[in-house]
Amino acid sequence: MNNDYIKGAKGALPIILGYLPIGFAFGVLASQQNLTIIDIFSMSLFVYAGSSQFIAAAMFASGATAMNIILTTFLVNLRHMLMSASLAPYVKHIPSQVQSLISFGITDETYAVSVTKVREEQCSAKYFIGLHAASQTSWIASTVLGGILGNFIPDPTRWGIDFALSAMFIGLLLMQMKSHKDLLVSVCAGGISLLIAIGVEGSWNIIIATLLAATIGVSIDIWNEKLSLSLSE
Repeated sequence: MNNDYIKGAKGALPIILGYLPIGFAFGVLASQQNLTIIDIFSMSLFVYAGSSQFIAAAMFASGATAMNIILTTFLVNLRHMLMSASLAPYVKHIPSQVQSLISFGITDETYAVSVTKVREEQCSAKYFIGLHAASQTSWIASTVLGGILGNFIPDPTRWGIDFALSAMFIGLLLMQMKSHKDLLVSVCAGGISLLIAIGVEGSWNIIIATLLAATIGVSIDIWNEKLSLSLSE
């Protein structure tokens, strides 16, 4: 019974290795923006979204209102709905109440590990709980440690700490690139996002680019399937 928990925790190892520097970077930057250790701990426990926490901390420091912060982080995290939708067919055997608990732990990193795993074999709820518990624990620990030591680092941008989150996303993207189609869809997503960001304020570029790039990917699959059928005939 406990074996699935252990499998999930082991699956979290690459996530943990990525979270340690990213979480530390957030803690450092958040402390520089006058967030307390309690603030940092609470955000990592209840928000648990790296990009949103970075954005929220910066907005706190700039004096943004609570409503603006909530709306901004909501838009940034809308992509999690797409992640949940793509995982849904693989977790139908798990009770809906447990699915709700599991959904809280979905991040870009846990999604990347989960979607790769479920395509290979059916995963139990215990696997997801082990994966998410280990991942979030490491995130909380690293952010709090960064907050504690942040005041001892006078200029974090000098060491490239502010680029840590972007570097992690680039690493995750490269791990998922396994074909020419993946490369094409990734380039389309990046290009579309940049074009929309030039003319549209907020984070809508992320959602729109994701949907359009996913449509392009599906269209390529359909085209390849039709081409294969026509050649076989």
